[in-house]
Amino acid sequence: MEKQRQALSEINVTPFVDVMLVLLVIFMVTAPLLQQGLDVNLPQASGKELSPAERIIITIKRDGKIYLDKIPVSIDTLKSSLAGKSNRDVFLKADKDVPYGLVVEVMGELREIGIERLGMVTEPKTLSSQ
Repeated sequence: MEKQRQALSEINVTPFVDVMLVLLVIFMVTAPLLQQGLDVNLPQASGKELSPAERIIITIKRDGKIYLDKIPVSIDTLKSSLAGKSNRDVFLKADKDVPYGLVVEVMGELREIGIERLGMVTEPKTLSSQ
C-alpha cells in the first residue's frame, strides 16, 4: 500500500498579492509628490537680470484692485491686455491679506491665456530679534 504523491500544481498567490499591495501603497504616496514642486534652497549665481521690457508684473492690492505694470485693470480686461504675450515672463505680486480665491482666479486667467511661466514675488523673511 504505497501512497502515490501527485505534483502540486496550484500557484500560491498570497505573496504576489502582498507585493502588489505594497507597491500600490508606495505609488499612492509618491504620486502626489511628483505633481507638486519641492521647496529647496537654491544656490546663488550670477546672471543677467530680466529687463523691464521682458517681464510683466501683475500686482493685486489689499483692496482687490489689480494692476498690470502699474496700470489698473479689471479681471476681465486682464485677459485682453495680455493676449499674445504668452511667451513673456509674468510675475504675480499679491498682498498677504488678499483673499486666496482672487489670487487663484487671476492665476486661472493667466493659464487660460496660455501663460505657463508664472513667478510669485515675495519679500525675504527677516529674522526677528529676540
